[in-house]
Amino acid sequence: MAYTADNWPIAAAMLPFPGTSGQGIHINDAESSLWAAALTEVKEAGFANADLTDSWVRPGDLSGDRLAEFKQTAKDVGIGIPAISAIRRSVIEERNWEANLAYSHRTIEAAAELGCEVVSVGLHQAITQEQQKQLWFWTVQGHKDPAGNKETWGNAVIRLRDLGRHAADVGVLLSLEMYEDTYLGTADSSVRLVEDIGLPNVGLNPDLGNLIRLHRPVEDWRELVAKTLPFSNYWHMKNYFRDEDVARDSYVTMPSPMESGLINYREAFKVALSVGFQGILCTEHYGGDGLSVAASNQDYLRRHVLPKTDGYTLGTSQVAQGRQQPTQELARV
Repeated sequence: MAYTADNWPIAAAMLPFPGTSGQGIHINDAESSLWAAALTEVKEAGFANADLTDSWVRPGDLSGDRLAEFKQTAKDVGIGIPAISAIRRSVIEERNWEANLAYSHRTIEAAAELGCEVVSVGLHQAITQEQQKQLWFWTVQGHKDPAGNKETWGNAVIRLRDLGRHAADVGVLLSLEMYEDTYLGTADSSVRLVEDIGLPNVGLNPDLGNLIRLHRPVEDWRELVAKTLPFSNYWHMKNYFRDEDVARDSYVTMPSPMESGLINYREAFKVALSVGFQGILCTEHYGGDGLSVAASNQDYLRRHVLPKTDGYTLGTSQVAQGRQQPTQELARV
């Protein structure tokens, strides 16, 4: 049975929570009470689930005992942990790809231990020093994957396929987060990458916000949706105000609530439903009280975007044929 507005799994990104305590201790090494405090905030904001964004906790770097402790902490709080987002650990980063690949494998193992259903990875790399100086890091050029480089593309396919096979072995979906200037930076390139990997449990995380926030010409969000949703199995959702003055080559963006920005998610989700998308959703927001805005985004989705009944006729895309089926065992409260 297809999900409805009442039971569609939506997770809060843990982006608003710092990776170190007030005493400078990494969250991985902190007392479990700090984990509980953050997860309780998420629950009290109205979420039943959290995405374990690894800018906060890194499950792949927790020992077996601490991983079990984390799992018990989430259970005690009463919040589901269906997804891990491992960010800025590109498996084709020239100097660090081996360490990043090993970390990604550990993250998949941790996801299985925690009972997660999806691990999201990408090809984006660490924010540069110049980006760190900006109010919004995306206003300055970051890393670019080498366009047209067959060897690097091939390495991406081989290494991501390796992760995908590992994920399949432990019953986890692998989702590839779309991000500017990487091989997941356009709709066509992203789809080609998934097709070249060629595994049914590997799909896209169509994080449209990552692409439409750029201060330069961008792909039309409608085309991004139409091309990528048939290959998607998880979805980071956020939105941005965007203004363009093409004659002056001027482009300005800033974060917005989902209902207010450039992307019309009401329309985007109609496309998603038409191709059988049944993936877990994750609401994000940069700046200010990001958790509260993410919570309002969840409310917007449930009130105005997600289907009220399961009477939608789903399509027969690759997603509907098996890449993205409703999750039956998701931990919920």
